[in-house]
Amino acid sequence: MKLNYKKTLFVGFAFFLICAFWQAYDSIVPMMLVNKFGLSQTLSGVVMSLDNVIALFMLPLFGSLSDKTKSKFGRRTPYIVLGTVVAVIAFFGLTFADNAQLAKIEGVKEGGYQTLFEQNYEITNSEYDPIVGKEEPKKYTIKDYSAKITANKLYKDLTEEEQAKAKQWFSDINAEYNNDHSKPETAYAYDRATKTYKVLTAETENGKTVYKDADGNKVETVTNAYKNLVTPSISAYAHEKTTENPVTLILFALLLLLTLFAMATFRSPAVALMPDVTEKPLRSQANAIINLMGTAGGMLVLVLGIVFKTGKTFNQLMSYTPFIGAVCLVMVFGLLMFIWKVREPKWVEEMEQNSVADGLETEEEAETDISSHKKLTKSEFVSLILILCSVALWYIGYNAVTSKYSLYAMNVLHKDYNTTLLIAQAAAIISYIPVGMLARKIGRKKSILIGVALLTAAFFGATFMNESSSGILLNVLFALAGIGWATINVNSFPMVVELAKGGDVGKYTGYYYTASMAAQIVTPILSGAIMELAGSMRPLFYYAAIAVALAFITMIFVKHGDSKPVESKKIIEHLDVGD
Repeated sequence: MKLNYKKTLFVGFAFFLICAFWQAYDSIVPMMLVNKFGLSQTLSGVVMSLDNVIALFMLPLFGSLSDKTKSKFGRRTPYIVLGTVVAVIAFFGLTFADNAQLAKIEGVKEGGYQTLFEQNYEITNSEYDPIVGKEEPKKYTIKDYSAKITANKLYKDLTEEEQAKAKQWFSDINAEYNNDHSKPETAYAYDRATKTYKVLTAETENGKTVYKDADGNKVETVTNAYKNLVTPSISAYAHEKTTENPVTLILFALLLLLTLFAMATFRSPAVALMPDVTEKPLRSQANAIINLMGTAGGMLVLVLGIVFKTGKTFNQLMSYTPFIGAVCLVMVFGLLMFIWKVREPKWVEEMEQNSVADGLETEEEAETDISSHKKLTKSEFVSLILILCSVALWYIGYNAVTSKYSLYAMNVLHKDYNTTLLIAQAAAIISYIPVGMLARKIGRKKSILIGVALLTAAFFGATFMNESSSGILLNVLFALAGIGWATINVNSFPMVVELAKGGDVGKYTGYYYTASMAAQIVTPILSGAIMELAGSMRPLFYYAAIAVALAFITMIFVKHGDSKPVESKKIIEHLDVGD
């Protein structure tokens, strides 16, 4: 018995385009909502959960509908083709709403920073506590900060000359946004002894930017003025404009709903196609290939993010038209490859014949399996519930990170999110095939427990990361997270469909996604609310680590879902590629 890697790769193009979309969605939509529309973390979390609310109902429905569909193209293919076409059109339509909102807040570019300064927007993020000292109140304003630059006087007590100095300082920190990249962003350090800020001078040494005070001393702990002042101020300005006229936000939400609806119509059919064409003992290996293709799609989008600089702070008000257009082309490419190479009816028939030849089914069972159904025993039902609970828990943790990390990287770590996530994806892609082979040796359950332990350790380690932490260590942690997530993903879905007959594969795929999507409805809102309550994004990784750790406990008690071991005649067959 051997897996036909070539066929599985082509089936994986459907998952490739799905993951390309979700990577783009999770990366830029939160930034659009917070930076351009001025939504709070909680409200942006509500919007980010819409896809999961839709999916909660749509995925089981379309999974079940595809089980019952009969066409010359197969059960799953029509949904994949039509759903992708609609999703691409609607997703690109988001660019019109994005550009319309950008036009509304153009005032930020046209002398708008002075407007922000004069209107004295509040900044409520407790990340600023270490900067201004514990004696300061929890709420600050732009003028409070500018006053610090002018010897800690209150703004109202400044002379006209000093006010002009403060305004000039506030203008100077926007060099990055004003496309003056000849010098680094203005930075400053807080002197607790004098309760004043030291404005620092940026110099280049050995190819790296270092900051020095007026006496020429290097300053290790640097606070970036642009990120700490301008970014929240722009968000406040955008919120004001959105409140005045919410039409653009409504248009954005409607287009987003259409996109998410289209994605939901074919996600379950696309994933269900793999078990349709793969013998049961080989499904973990096949799922490894499917996830490898999905990860490749996500990595390609992250590379596009680096090319278009979507993770740069000074691009927080960029037009996303080129980036989204490029992502849509990636999705179209995946669809064309799928249409060109996949022959669903023929491959389903070949799978049935191979199952008979390998002694997994009789001819009679194979003929009826595609439309047959299975009633679970009590023990099997309990295992199914425990697997789905585990799925929900690790998605609660994982999705909290994926939906918030782009903002977390900018606001807390002050790093480009694309690079770190690319490392995680690369680690996952390297792991998929070895993990699939490992599962065949030690079983799916043990493999998942290893993956959950790795993911928990990575998220817990990330709680200690800050702006000054080693970038190498951060990348190592995310690589570990990528390996852990790959190990979980490869084995969890096959455990669910292992309990199903052929006629129920789409329905059980729906069960799997119901659990994952229910989790993803809750977690953006809950994690956003926790961060709002804490006044900081720092609880993010604590939240994620605890949720994933709980999944380890529920998974321990699962008794069904591992495939029956089938010994290959030759070890080399594990690596064979079928014709």
